Amino acid sequence: MQTRRDFLRASAVAGGALVVGVGLDGRVFAAADKARVFGPNVWVRIEPSGKTFLTIGKQEMGQGVRTSLAMILAEELDADWTQVNLVQASPGPEFKDLGTGGSWSVGGSWKKLRLAGAAAREMLVAAAAARWGVAADGCRTENGTVVNGARKLRYGELVAAAAKLPVPATPKLKALADFRLVGARTKRLDGPRIVDGTARYGIDVKVPGLLYASIERPPAAGASAASVEDAAARAVAGVKGVVAFERGVAVVASGTWAALKGRNALKISWSSPSDRGFDSDEHWQKLESGVAEPGVVTRKVGAAPAAGGKVVSARYYYPFAAHAPVEPMNCVAQVKDGRCRIWVPTQAPNSVQRHVAEALGIAPEAVEVTPQLVGGGFGRRLNADYAVEAAQLARKLGAPAPVQVLWTRPDDMRHGHFQAASIHDMWGAVDGKRAVGWRHKKVSSPHNLSGPPTAEDLADPVAYWQDSSWGAYDVPYAFPSIETSYVRVDAPIPIGPWRAVFSPSSTFARESFVDELAHAAGADPLAFRLAHLDDQTVKIGSLNVDRRRLRRVLELVAEKAGWATPPPPGRFRGLACNVYDGETHVAYVVEVSVPPGRPPDQLPFIVHRVVCALDCGVIINPLGIEQQVDSGVVWGLSNMKGEITFKDGRAEQGTYKDFPVARMSEAPVVEVHLVPSHGEQPFGIGEPTVPPLAPAVANALFAATGRRLRRLPIRLSG
Repeated sequence: MQTRRDFLRASAVAGGALVVGVGLDGRVFAAADKARVFGPNVWVRIEPSGKTFLTIGKQEMGQGVRTSLAMILAEELDADWTQVNLVQASPGPEFKDLGTGGSWSVGGSWKKLRLAGAAAREMLVAAAAARWGVAADGCRTENGTVVNGARKLRYGELVAAAAKLPVPATPKLKALADFRLVGARTKRLDGPRIVDGTARYGIDVKVPGLLYASIERPPAAGASAASVEDAAARAVAGVKGVVAFERGVAVVASGTWAALKGRNALKISWSSPSDRGFDSDEHWQKLESGVAEPGVVTRKVGAAPAAGGKVVSARYYYPFAAHAPVEPMNCVAQVKDGRCRIWVPTQAPNSVQRHVAEALGIAPEAVEVTPQLVGGGFGRRLNADYAVEAAQLARKLGAPAPVQVLWTRPDDMRHGHFQAASIHDMWGAVDGKRAVGWRHKKVSSPHNLSGPPTAEDLADPVAYWQDSSWGAYDVPYAFPSIETSYVRVDAPIPIGPWRAVFSPSSTFARESFVDELAHAAGADPLAFRLAHLDDQTVKIGSLNVDRRRLRRVLELVAEKAGWATPPPPGRFRGLACNVYDGETHVAYVVEVSVPPGRPPDQLPFIVHRVVCALDCGVIINPLGIEQQVDSGVVWGLSNMKGEITFKDGRAEQGTYKDFPVARMSEAPVVEVHLVPSHGEQPFGIGEPTVPPLAPAVANALFAATGRRLRRLPIRLSG
């Protein structure tokens, strides 16, 4: 894989030579002499051959972002899509923020990539107009060519002249109505190589002299190795050494299998932590106690409802969970001559560079980070711990050889960071077919990877705790009386970023409880929601929630799912919706059945069909959006299967057997219907597709069984 840094370095030293490299899609390309390459900005480079190199500043972890970003750039450039090659950006002076998270890769790149493409297009047009002796506004572009009447010039023929022109500061962007590539169903550029196995992920990195390491880490925070018996480990064929360092005891070998065998042969006595260690059962008791505390009021609308009507109350429970991506954490590191090279599948290359430099006591510029394809992130790879660990081990080895640290599945589940457990105390009142009061108290633990909240964080406690209670404080319905609050209960285990962050637990409770109120009011769940969605755009904290957009997705999903007609015999329907971060609007209708005798390793129910309606602003790649909905559905089903529990400071689960995820046989038919947006901005997809899935399923299971399922993972027995 060639990074942009490699490309620039090679071009800088090439002189008149021909430089050969390999693009991210695996195809070999020839980079022309630097003086003949048209590169008006850091995002676009065009060769005389017509090949177009688009730099991608976000990390690919299955979301299709490289194709979507390339589509935006190629659209404004009017590039020949068949000539597009991708170059992965690496941290450096030109790329200081390559982080991929928050479902903002496309939205955050939209304007700058359009401007970059438009600037290059204007320069190519100006070069062609000058050659023909015509006005630039008499020319147009299409498919990698500039056209004037019957005359055409390929971009490759214009690069030398265009490179001499000034870069326009305010290029004119194309009208959305003129888009030809953006909005079209487009297959992933790297899809074939991912499918045939030739795409290279972090776990696949091979560099000369590579050593392999597996690390036995302390079983609980605060523990350390009191004694190590390593004779049996050193006797394993291929083992090169056993090294104790900051993170544990590493077995270094000539291959992964030897490293794993050697690690299994270690005998380590661990010191006990200073306390008994974290216990999740005790933590649940603390969360229950927290319900009685007032907490911080994160939103208040209207006065408390008058006495009368029907009152409903309930508590919902969301468990601790691990990320468990298919590709476990891994990193290759080399420390040599005061510098460090890192090859890593990460969501945050700049953070890796910064944290590795700090750990090694060298300048960030002395750390070279080469991002790799990521086999699942979900927020876990926003942390740099596994890269720092590899760099520290490489330094400890004192050899110039690079070393790959590969986490096992139990390592990955037990030594990462977690999604926080939470309790949601719900209260509502209905009068006739309408809700007249709503209260939602969330009791949970905030992110702590960077330490506890600072005084600056808590200067505005309402805003701070709103940020920890997405899906709770931003309840989108026009209830006349609303009060939401947050109660903080700290957890000593690492709590950090997660797919959809704080929203899945809150939305599970909120959308399930909306159905409870609808049932108490004797109202259809869809009609009840629509009755509480007016035509207003309301300011909720820092968000602008457009209730009309939420109405549209609810009405569309109901139409496409046939909500007004009975489901097939033996099936039952449920629905839920959400506005994610004030931007992406999602609604689901699911169909479930509850056949007897389900295998114990599968969900105790079957989700046959999921219908989704989605408004994500400007649509870049409908095919990519559909794939992201599929992903969100499977992720949501997985979160309904398992939980992480802790005993003596240690996570008790370690594999997909005791922390199961949805299997292919459990995947439903998914239908996606997109609402064309009238706006000018695309919004996120990766996270918004998750939160409404669990409550839609839970509401369908109520229709099937008459039981309210208020706790994840779902258990129908007992």
